[in-house]
Amino acid sequence: MPLDAASAHSAAACELWAAGGRPAYGERGGVRYGHNDDILFGAIQLDESAFAMTSDGKTPLQQAAESAYKAIFALTDALAFPYILRFWNYIADINGDSHGLERYRQFNMGRQDGFLSRGREVLGSVPAASAVGFEAGPLTIYFLAGRGATPIAIENPRQVSAYHYPQNYGPRSPTFSRASVARIGGSEVLFLSGTASIVGHRTLHAGDVAAQTRETLANIRAMLAEAARVVPQAHFTLDDLCYKIYVRHAKDVAAIHEELRLALGDAARLMFLRADICRDDLLMEIEASAGHPLEFGLRG
Repeated sequence: MPLDAASAHSAAACELWAAGGRPAYGERGGVRYGHNDDILFGAIQLDESAFAMTSDGKTPLQQAAESAYKAIFALTDALAFPYILRFWNYIADINGDSHGLERYRQFNMGRQDGFLSRGREVLGSVPAASAVGFEAGPLTIYFLAGRGATPIAIENPRQVSAYHYPQNYGPRSPTFSRASVARIGGSEVLFLSGTASIVGHRTLHAGDVAAQTRETLANIRAMLAEAARVVPQAHFTLDDLCYKIYVRHAKDVAAIHEELRLALGDAARLMFLRADICRDDLLMEIEASAGHPLEFGLRG
């Protein structure tokens, strides 16, 4: 649910990505998609009620996630878009427990199974991604894929890579890189994964949303510096980014917005969304991107 930064009330909004050429549209294996010569955008929604617990212990959510990722990779292979640039995952009741396991951990198991079943890497060169929660509804996944050069995965020197998290965060580690840089249409494009107040692998500043916002910005600065080191021609600054801010409690929007205003200035491109974060002690996270024509706007 989009939130107005000034009032924390819901507001109609949209995210506009621009691309050239005449697009082609279709559906395959439950994935709805559109693409031009360079970029493929797709979406899939799967209802967990279509799955039952299996004899080997796979939960409905785990199976839905595995099935969704299999369908996505089958589509990108069929249409010859070999590189996933970015995933967005939306999971109902992400912090809740079912079948004896936190639902985000179930999702991570299914996601990794989907990667492995289609011969995809689950360590190192993996796509950027976000995973946040909402109250109820089908598992929903959006993605961008490309045909250009292989995206370059970026890790944060202040953090343990998510795919190397210790097992106390779940039976399977999350499958995503902290960021990636892709070359699209002759330009470098940065995709920053969902970024929060985590240093090493631990959450910092539990209960303090302003401090979590400042720590998140420190992580974003560290990733921009690392991206510039790994891909010198992709020298992005804080001013270049479009920011999408996921907020657990609408009442915290004003405090988060003030921290962002102080750090980024009044001209920063910000969109606030009400969502649950993948850890129950995180109050907010930020994803961002740069190097492409993208704007946030109001819908009439």
